[in-house]
Amino acid sequence: MPIGYTQPLYILPFDHRASFVSGMFGWHGALKPEQIAQITAAKRVIYDGFTAAVAGGVDKDKAGILVDAHFGEEILRDAKRSGIITCVPAEKSGQDEFDFEFGDDFARHIRAFAPTFCKVLVRYNPEGDAAMNRRQASRLRRLSEYLGGGPSRFMFELLVPATPTQLEALGGDVQAYDRKVRPALMLHALRELQDAGVEADVWKVEGLDNQGDCERLVSMARRDGRANVGFIVLGRGENEQHVRAWLATAAGVAGFIGFAVGRTTFWEPLVAVRDKKITREVAVAEIARRYRQWVDIFELAKAAASFSDGVAAVGLARPPEG
Repeated sequence: MPIGYTQPLYILPFDHRASFVSGMFGWHGALKPEQIAQITAAKRVIYDGFTAAVAGGVDKDKAGILVDAHFGEEILRDAKRSGIITCVPAEKSGQDEFDFEFGDDFARHIRAFAPTFCKVLVRYNPEGDAAMNRRQASRLRRLSEYLGGGPSRFMFELLVPATPTQLEALGGDVQAYDRKVRPALMLHALRELQDAGVEADVWKVEGLDNQGDCERLVSMARRDGRANVGFIVLGRGENEQHVRAWLATAAGVAGFIGFAVGRTTFWEPLVAVRDKKITREVAVAEIARRYRQWVDIFELAKAAASFSDGVAAVGLARPPEG
């Protein structure tokens, strides 16, 4: 199967596991059956918000979910029956170094659900722990080779967290790291991973503040015959203002095909329904509204960029007056 994916892709991710259990419910350690049921029910609220958005007009062919099988098995089954794009995580949750959730049995787990995309979340700073990076790249190449021969495509979520040294050099300013340092590190990381044999169809990346950085990222990923590799921008749990800006910036760049915005979509409504401040129905409607909002922002920005490009092309083609 050729590498890449070029169709619009609007993902609602709620594959959070360790962070969801501790952050939403404050639970740690082994879970009791009633706790598992409560987590599963919470994820169903998110899914119902997604399906409400699709019923309300979001194009089903562009809409997808990313959810774990542990708490979302029935959701995945339902989505697949309904013809919805599905993404399933392969990484072990709650650790800094990538490893397979099901160890050497990862292939059987992927086959069991046959998702549209198999997704990994990887923290990879090219100036960080070199030995850990090599170990991660080796495991990821193995997964890449497996997925290259099957029906599921490869979605790679690349996070480039600052090293203590990098952050110290900026006086601890995380925003300065995001603006001034992270874009170049993302390019470096992507090159290293591709050179190590990791061939993602879609790269799921942290938001960037200017289109030039987005364009350089696409150019890097699409080198050497990888012309159809796509990008989606993630929300990173940021506030609405940040997410809006990142979506609008990315949408104007060819190669950025969509987004994956999770916590900014569902966290507040879920907390409110957990605390009995709103009903389940209100939470579902609010999640649907937020998801539709991201779709609208991305599509409007994409259309505006296409219009501007068309106007510029017409201007260049117009013969001189007189």
